[in-house]
Amino acid sequence: MAATPTLFYRRERRPSVSANRTELVALTRRLVSIPSHEDETAAGDAIESWLRGETDAAVTRDRSGNVLARRGDGEASLALVGHHDVVAPDDSQLVTPEESQVVDGTETDPGYVVDERDGRLYGRGTADMKGSLAAAMVAFRDADPAGELVFASFVGEERGGVGARAAIADGFAPDYAVVGEGSTNYAGDDQTDVVIAHRGRRGSTITARGAAAHASEPESGENAVYRACDAVGVVRGLDAPEATVLGERVRGSVVVTEIAGGTAWNVIPERCTATVDERTVPGERAPLERVEEVDGVEWTVDQDLPPMACRDEAFADAALAAADGAQSATPDHVTKPHATDAGWLAAAGTDCVVVGASEPGEAHTATESVSIDVLRRCRRIYQDLAERWPQE
Repeated sequence: MAATPTLFYRRERRPSVSANRTELVALTRRLVSIPSHEDETAAGDAIESWLRGETDAAVTRDRSGNVLARRGDGEASLALVGHHDVVAPDDSQLVTPEESQVVDGTETDPGYVVDERDGRLYGRGTADMKGSLAAAMVAFRDADPAGELVFASFVGEERGGVGARAAIADGFAPDYAVVGEGSTNYAGDDQTDVVIAHRGRRGSTITARGAAAHASEPESGENAVYRACDAVGVVRGLDAPEATVLGERVRGSVVVTEIAGGTAWNVIPERCTATVDERTVPGERAPLERVEEVDGVEWTVDQDLPPMACRDEAFADAALAAADGAQSATPDHVTKPHATDAGWLAAAGTDCVVVGASEPGEAHTATESVSIDVLRRCRRIYQDLAERWPQE
């Protein structure tokens, strides 16, 4: 797709640091303004257009709508990875059909509200994760890469990683990846840390079956609720999974979150279900199959988002060194409580870390925002790591 002249233009020279900072804010504002909770096409178009206009990289758009680009060469590759889909916005984050807004001097069609105040950008996707995505785009363009440098913006991360899974199935297999999900203020205030492991999520259902009967004669039936309660008791007795990744302890959890059964107050229930939320850790799972030792109980897995563990200590250290050089605070190796596309990549053999601008409690909220200074910090981290890794 051809570039839109008022928004995306080719620079003949590498921009100065100050120009880079201004450009990063403008690019983030533009990406955030584009709706992408139901259809990511327009956001993907904007990313593709910018990459084609701003870089000499080989840019592709795959069958799923993922935007991929490659530049540089070498025996090993490093990918800067993000996603351009978002969760549904709050009503306050939408420009109404009767309104319009000006983004970087251009009046836009109704979309998402973008507001800048007190050194932060506010709007759906600022934190999760179009801000870090914009930082990765600028770093991808400006880096003098040590090896092959890859950029990937996936669709469908918020829907279970459908874009990442499709890309992997089509052969996307970088040796290393930096995934731009949140890692800021995890170990301390005003610092961007390096996530070396995160938990996954396995959602499953316990289904208990019995035999209906009149409640006045309970012995003539088999109470499915009682069987489900016995199975819930098994879950309560399980230990949460634990693992250690590069010296950092990762602890999971397993908990029953919903239960439903019965059809009437005077009928012995013949069916009851319970939902289990398990936060998995690298290499370990809770033995939930034990619930099937209860008569009439079946256990099925509904969703399984994989955890992530960085296996290459030298890569994790290089990422930490890049983070340390980009800020006055001293960053740490940390773990993350929830799943990202890094889990799918790690499961396919890519060594991953997670480094991004989002802070705990910002994503998916009506007041979602991101610090502009931290976006600039992340751009510097991405570029520095791309220029120092892979090592020869």
